[in-house]
Amino acid sequence: MECIIKPMETEAEIEGKGRVHWESWHETYEGLVDAGYMEGVTLEKCVQTAHQWRENILVAKDGDRVIGFAAYGACRGGALPGHGEVFALYVLREYQGRGVGYGLMNAAAERLAAYPKMAVWVLEGNERAIRFYQRYGFCFDGAEAELVLGTPVTELRMICDRRGERTGA
Repeated sequence: MECIIKPMETEAEIEGKGRVHWESWHETYEGLVDAGYMEGVTLEKCVQTAHQWRENILVAKDGDRVIGFAAYGACRGGALPGHGEVFALYVLREYQGRGVGYGLMNAAAERLAAYPKMAVWVLEGNERAIRFYQRYGFCFDGAEAELVLGTPVTELRMICDRRGERTGA
């Protein structure tokens, strides 16, 4: 498979990003997030979000099909000045384990090169994502946040120090 990673630009890519977001949420978070909340995560809402948030989005494509995406930028919330953040990284399950996630992460990291450290938040219990981020070089830094997605869930922050310093406990 030859995967192309590029900035999201066309209407088809925006629609594809929305579809990946929707499919990935349901593939990843069933059983981790309240079922009632999951019912509200519709294809239409995810496509609408893709249309509203177009900046700093990379898409991975297999031919014309969008199979993954990453969103990135300066760290949100002011808690980590001077850090970049990967806000979202999703790859369709059928393409996981084939280097697509690493390609997206590398492309996002390239665009965050001005930041010596990158942050990512991961849902507690999302073991596949946690292992992926750990292999990439992220470590937990002890920060947690509670989200209410129907019921409370916990997000854990991970940091990747690209200067080679140890960042986690």
